[in-house]
Amino acid sequence: MSPARHPYEDLITHLTRTSPLGPGEAARVIADVLAYFSETVEEFVRRRHGELKKRGHTNDEIFPRISAELRVRRVAGPELSLRQLRRIVYG
Repeated sequence: MSPARHPYEDLITHLTRTSPLGPGEAARVIADVLAYFSETVEEFVRRRHGELKKRGHTNDEIFPRISAELRVRRVAGPELSLRQLRRIVYG
């Protein structure tokens, strides 16, 4: 039996060839990027709201910013009103 290949072995090879990353580090970077882009809209909104709150931003600044960020994400989320964004965070 051959050992199981990482599903992104070609990307790991590319990263180790074009950066100072070793195979384990490259695999972790790939896993982090995939997790980032696998977030649901609700997870993204909650995470970004928390990050921006910790930086001292107000909700009046945060929700328009999150709305704009959702439009330019690699896999764009749906258009949500500021009220819908608030409901995701506060229920």
